[in-house]
Amino acid sequence: MKYVDEYRDGAMAARLVEKVRELVGRQGRIPTFMEVCGTHTMSISRSGLRRQLRDRVTLLSGPGCPVCVTPNDFLDRAVALARRPDVIIATFGDMMKVPGSTSSLEREKSEGARIRIVYSPLDSLKTARENPDKKVVFLGIGFETTAPTVAATMLKARTDGLKNFFILCGHKRVAPALKALVTDSELHLDGFLLPGHVSAVIGEHPYKFIAHDYRTPCVIAGFEPLDILEALRMLLIQMDEGAARVDNEYTRLVRPEGNPRAREMMDAVFTPMDSAWRGIGMIPDSGLGIKDDYSDMDALICIPVEVEETREHPECRCGAVLRGIASPPDCPLFRVVCQPHHPVGPCMVSTEGTCAAWYRYED
Repeated sequence: MKYVDEYRDGAMAARLVEKVRELVGRQGRIPTFMEVCGTHTMSISRSGLRRQLRDRVTLLSGPGCPVCVTPNDFLDRAVALARRPDVIIATFGDMMKVPGSTSSLEREKSEGARIRIVYSPLDSLKTARENPDKKVVFLGIGFETTAPTVAATMLKARTDGLKNFFILCGHKRVAPALKALVTDSELHLDGFLLPGHVSAVIGEHPYKFIAHDYRTPCVIAGFEPLDILEALRMLLIQMDEGAARVDNEYTRLVRPEGNPRAREMMDAVFTPMDSAWRGIGMIPDSGLGIKDDYSDMDALICIPVEVEETREHPECRCGAVLRGIASPPDCPLFRVVCQPHHPVGPCMVSTEGTCAAWYRYED
């Protein structure tokens, strides 16, 4: 298949659904699979796959939305930085409405804070050149998909000799989070749909321990409905064989070795560190910190601010949703108070958020 519409062919999807149903019938029970990519979450809801398979497969959404897993203390620090008169914040647009403890970047901007929405980290370098008297802070959010672009921006800033460009680093690594999920006593997972975009960077090897150490099947999947159905079929084949391995459905983009150049850039400026994930807590080596050689670009070190005491909304269940132990309707705020135009939690803000996907597409 060459074209996108071929991956949305209804007749072929129906045949794959029947194959999935047939394989599930051999198991004698309903298996539970988790996707850990927000684009998968949105595609599953938008295409109606959860409804199609609800009597055969349980599909759980995990912590696949980088904006959603970013804890409040990061957001509170970003707000504190935005309030400094000598700072310009540069950020992707989906961070604007995410509520922190008492404010959001959108609210701060409405009150006069200098906040620029950019489409690439490199755009923030232009802002830094045009405002030499200001400190330009880019909010580094995302998994291994976006981290290489931030690394490339830092390398460019160093080459260009920019002294007023900084990163507030909140990048996460997917594989350590998978270990936290597969060992979670409240989850009983039969397999993972692995993220296509992240895998295009890191390749297949970082996931091998899940299959080897925890005997949990894994399939790297693309994002179209037929990609996801085929990946589910591949997971069920592993179960039928009594096997556990990392298979790659998304071969048109993901190579076994990933993208060595992208990883090289990340390795040049970042180092693994323990990191907090909303709903899960501190996960060893699951974040990326800025190396000492680039500490002059680390906003955490170079731009001191007083950050308010971090608080969570007492009724918001985003954390449980991100762990896969609750679905959006389990939250008392969902659709009642928490809606896209008035999000209470980050899962309703991002276009990759589970609550946003359910609000738009699920029953």
